Amino acid sequence: MQTDMLDATFSALADPTRRAILDRLSRGEATVLELAEPFTISLPAISRHLKVLERAGLISRGREAQWRPCKLETEALERIDGWVGQYRRIWQGRFDRMDGYIAALTKGELDAQQ
Repeated sequence: MQTDMLDATFSALADPTRRAILDRLSRGEATVLELAEPFTISLPAISRHLKVLERAGLISRGREAQWRPCKLETEALERIDGWVGQYRRIWQGRFDRMDGYIAALTKGELDAQQ
């Protein structure tokens, strides 16, 4: 299940229009019309993008009378952060070891010159 959700999230984030929609929602709730405003694509196309984002758990859509505000959901992004974080820790450890190695080499070269 975790892998399926990560796959859906990464797939949803692969599209620049969907990333732009998420960027807009990071500033607060918005209607479909407000989200569609900066794009030159149809409302049905925006709705399809929203459905992909919703299935991936990146957004939710409420219902207030005839207004259906979209809202950013952070849980899916937190899952990605956790997944990426494990690799970040691995690479950070490797870079730290490489920095130490370079420092030792540099010190050795300086000692040899004196």
